[in-house]
Amino acid sequence: MNLQAKPDQLAKSSIYEQITERICGMLEAGTAPWTKTWKVNRGLPRNLVSKREYRGINTFLLHAMQYESPFWLTYRQAHAAGANVRKGEKACPVVFWKQVEVQDKESTDTIKIPFLRFYYVFNVAQLDGLKETPTVELQHTPAAQIVAGYANAPQIKHGMAAAFYDPNADTVGMPDQARFNSEADYFGTLFHELTHSTGSKSRLDRLTSTSFGSEEYSKEELIAEMGSAFLCGAAGLERHLENSAAYLAGWLKALKNDPKLIVQSAAQVQKASDYILGVKPE
Repeated sequence: MNLQAKPDQLAKSSIYEQITERICGMLEAGTAPWTKTWKVNRGLPRNLVSKREYRGINTFLLHAMQYESPFWLTYRQAHAAGANVRKGEKACPVVFWKQVEVQDKESTDTIKIPFLRFYYVFNVAQLDGLKETPTVELQHTPAAQIVAGYANAPQIKHGMAAAFYDPNADTVGMPDQARFNSEADYFGTLFHELTHSTGSKSRLDRLTSTSFGSEEYSKEELIAEMGSAFLCGAAGLERHLENSAAYLAGWLKALKNDPKLIVQSAAQVQKASDYILGVKPE
């Protein structure tokens, strides 16, 4: 099938590149956005008007801004609410998939395909004149309950020398919990391996290569790290991770070599987290 999108619907500059540049800026500043401490007193970022939580890379982009309130608005939404964006404040980009009409050159039929678009949002803390900001009633799920609720989960074997996921045996190996410094470290590591397990053929069929150092291996490691952070946030756990210079340099190189890596990986993280949490997205 040969598809051709209408020229006026396609942005000249790459949205992937814009998001990647923003993430790289955070890495160059000394912190990977997916390892920033997830504050457990504010909940996940969400739109003030729709009350819906942002998903995919948007969760990490907005969370990394470190505002106390989880609520965000577009400029138009802020204006409609009688508020003004404070002078000097900068917006944060968020991305979404929009159905775009394309024409099949062979059949001339017009069909719709998903196309990545973006817009800008401001946190309510960046606004003046907003009459009321709702409060969020946080509902964390205990980490052990998240693990127990993972349907079609792999077998978890404790007493191992290191943490790993074996796709051939569909088994997660873990050291005993007593060997970890904290509950957050233990479950953060377990969530990392469980995120890997969602890629098996019997689940999301994502795993294609386990060769250390390969491009697919690096992508899968990013998915697992982000998945661990997301699930720790869902459990209300604050996991503190060190960002060494070598660690940050490695991800900078990977992201600059592939501008689509972070957006695509975050989309896979959302699918993996939904699978483990038993969430069926709308």
